[in-house]
Amino acid sequence: MRRTTALLLRHGGGGIPQALADVLVCPLSKKPLRYCEASGSLVSDAVGMSFPIVDGIPCLLPKDGKLLEDHQRESGHETSSRDSSD
Repeated sequence: MRRTTALLLRHGGGGIPQALADVLVCPLSKKPLRYCEASGSLVSDAVGMSFPIVDGIPCLLPKDGKLLEDHQRESGHETSSRDSSD
């Protein structure tokens, strides 16, 4: 754990090291995640969700994920598509 934390801190918090990204999976589908540089988040193409990275720490709780719209999944870009009328 200390080694992973050191890697995250050394990386500058702008993303996550590739070694860490390689072992992270979607908390819902258990499929690999991909890093989106445009949004600075981890994307699960299997379920169409984007998970934020806050201060270099991936937030992989299902409640933290944001649903992607179909055209955003296909193009690889995402924005928040949650309905604000909750």
